Amino acid sequence: MFWRSVDPTDKGGQFCDRGDSYATAIFANSPEQEKIAEASLTMLGKSGVLKQPIVTPVRTAGAFYPAEGYHQDYYTKNPLRYKFYRLSCGRDARIKELWGAEAHKGIEKH
Repeated sequence: MFWRSVDPTDKGGQFCDRGDSYATAIFANSPEQEKIAEASLTMLGKSGVLKQPIVTPVRTAGAFYPAEGYHQDYYTKNPLRYKFYRLSCGRDARIKELWGAEAHKGIEKH
């Protein structure tokens, strides 16, 4: 679900959101999680699904700081704004380009 929700080939951020704080990463909380994430990353790389190199790293999780309240569940609190964001930033088009028409089956809200 994670891979098909992001552009793991974009090192500069995601869609309209640019900069290091918007770059994708997988943060593992244990050696087991890290192993699973690395295996997933390796399988995706070997699959040949993506035409560009995957730049999403697997990192050891550090301290976690929740975002401000207005960011929490933004897509449910502001569904029209979120839909506009997805369309105006080309998010859905890019996800479809990367993963195909079936990319969002079951995860349309996120």
